[in-house]
Amino acid sequence: MKKFGLLVAGGIAAIVLIANIGSLIGLAISIVLMYLVLKQFLKAGSTFKKVMWAILGLVILSTAIGNVPAFFGLAGAAVLYLVYKKWSEPKTFDFKEDNDPFDNFEKQWAELNK
Repeated sequence: MKKFGLLVAGGIAAIVLIANIGSLIGLAISIVLMYLVLKQFLKAGSTFKKVMWAILGLVILSTAIGNVPAFFGLAGAAVLYLVYKKWSEPKTFDFKEDNDPFDNFEKQWAELNK
């Protein structure tokens, strides 16, 4: 039942990720352009150039804000990663040695042979 739940959650997360792939690409491009504008803004020597780079940065920031659905895609990617980690998690069994009747067999056998 746990695998079925993981499969359903992974399927939904994959659909959300694929549906928002365009927004993710747009957000990535906006982030790269914002970085380049910031570098040019810091290198600019005159006030006019700084103002022009700041205006360009604000325009690019508005396009980045327009890609808000990309955050749903990022959330879908995170859920998909968590489902993958849970799916490929090795199975561990917790054996309680307290209930094992043969737990102290060797010790008791050694006491009997004294």
